This record gives sequence, structure tokens and C-alpha cells, in this order.
Amino acid sequence: MRGAIRIDENRCKGCELCTMVCPKHLITTADYFTPRGYRPALYTDPHSLCTGCLLCATICPDAAITVYREARLKHAVAA
Repeated sequence: MRGAIRIDENRCKGCELCTMVCPKHLITTADYFTPRGYRPALYTDPHSLCTGCLLCATICPDAAITVYREARLKHAVAA
């Protein structure tokens, strides 16, 4: 299953918990600061490696991460 995430920079406080739990190492910390003074998490997945495992969203204390999953078809549809 493929997935993708969206990180709300306005909610992220840069705790880096999501960077530690991502099994594919797709989340890093920004090199800039938000208006609130935090370095937010950044999601980069140019090769579509995200599995939508939900670990990042589950551990985020600020509910700043939304996970999207692409469902697979279980059976082919006959024409």
C-alpha cells in the first residue's frame, strides 16, 4: 500500500518524534523557523516510498500530521 502525509507547519513544534519513527526515513527537520519560532518537520518522498503506516501521525503530540493511503483493489473486475 502506498501512502503520503501532510504536515501542518502551523501546528508542528519540531519535536522530531516523527523523524525518529518513520521506517523509511522520509521526514526531516526544516532548516528554517516558522513564525512561532519552531523548526517544523518536512516530508520528502520523491520515490513514493511511504507505506501509510501511521507511525508518524500516531506519535505526533500536536496532531500536525495527516496520513493519506491509496487503497488497492483486491479483485480484478471482469469486463
